Amino acid sequence: MPKINRYVDISEVDKEAKKDYIDRHSPFIECATEAKAGEKFPVTVRMGQEYSHPDDTDHFIKSMQLFNGATLLAEANFVSGTMGGQGQKSQAEVTFNVIPSGSKLRLTALSYCTKHGLWECDPVEVTVA
Repeated sequence: MPKINRYVDISEVDKEAKKDYIDRHSPFIECATEAKAGEKFPVTVRMGQEYSHPDDTDHFIKSMQLFNGATLLAEANFVSGTMGGQGQKSQAEVTFNVIPSGSKLRLTALSYCTKHGLWECDPVEVTVA
């Protein structure tokens, strides 16, 4: 089982290099706080908020996954060069459209960096009406 790294609030981190490392490897979920049952609901997963991740042949974001609790809802896989390659820095981003059911979603995103492993965001709660 791989180690799962978690985002920590970078405003509480002293060293700029550590802030960069944490932020650029962490997935972030962007979506509305309410959804309608049975209707398409867009959920964007983005790598980093303030810092960009490199896209090298040996160091890139390989995948991003979206979960509702323990259930995998969607996954996107990338190959080196998808974000420009040759040391380009970018913020990998994908929008998944899910059809919610039940009364709420507890969304979590995971990302995998080929050099720094698996990263998880804080859960995002969405009310389903």
